[in-house]
Amino acid sequence: MFRQVPVLPVVVPLAVLVVAVALVPLARRGRLTAPRAAVALTLGVYAAGIVANTVFPIFLDKPARHGGWTSHLALAPLAGYQLDDALINVAVFVPLGMLVPLLTARPSWRRTVLVAASISLGIEATQYVTAHALGGGHIADLNDLVLNVLGGVVGYGVLAALVRVPGAAALVDRFRWADGPRPLAAPAPV
Repeated sequence: MFRQVPVLPVVVPLAVLVVAVALVPLARRGRLTAPRAAVALTLGVYAAGIVANTVFPIFLDKPARHGGWTSHLALAPLAGYQLDDALINVAVFVPLGMLVPLLTARPSWRRTVLVAASISLGIEATQYVTAHALGGGHIADLNDLVLNVLGGVVGYGVLAALVRVPGAAALVDRFRWADGPRPLAAPAPV
C-alpha cells in the first residue's frame, strides 16, 4: 500500500491559523464578541475540512500518473457524474455561501459567487497539480466547480431568506463582522 501525507498534522494547524488570522483584526478593532468568534471558529474548521476532503490523500511513494496533463481533467459536463457527487458538491459550499455575507462589509450574491468560484477554482487547480505531480487521489472536474458555486449561491439564498424572518435579522447581525446591519439582496433570477 502507498504511504500518505498525514492529514491532521496539516489541517489542524491550518484551522488554528485561520482562526487566529480572523480573530486578531476583530480584537484590534474592538469588535471581538462571542458570536463573531464563533464565525471565526466555523471558518477555521470549514477551511480545514475543505482541505482535508479535497486535497488529500496525497501519496508519498505512489508514482505520479502518466498520460499527459489532460488525463487529470474532467471537462465534459455531467459525463459520468453521479447525483450523490452533485449533491455533495452543492452541500459542501452552502456554508461558504452563508459565511461570505457575514464576513464582508457589503454582502452581495455576486461577491458570494466570486468567492465561491475562486475557492473552488483553487481547489480544482490544486487537485489537478497534486494528481499529476504527487499521485494525489483526486482529479480536477468542471462539474465540481459549477456545483460548488451553486452551493455558494444556495447558502447565500438561505441566509437572505433567514434575515427576512421576524427577529432573525437582529440575531444574524450579531454574527456579522461589518460595522452595521447590511441587508442581503436576494439573488436575481437567472
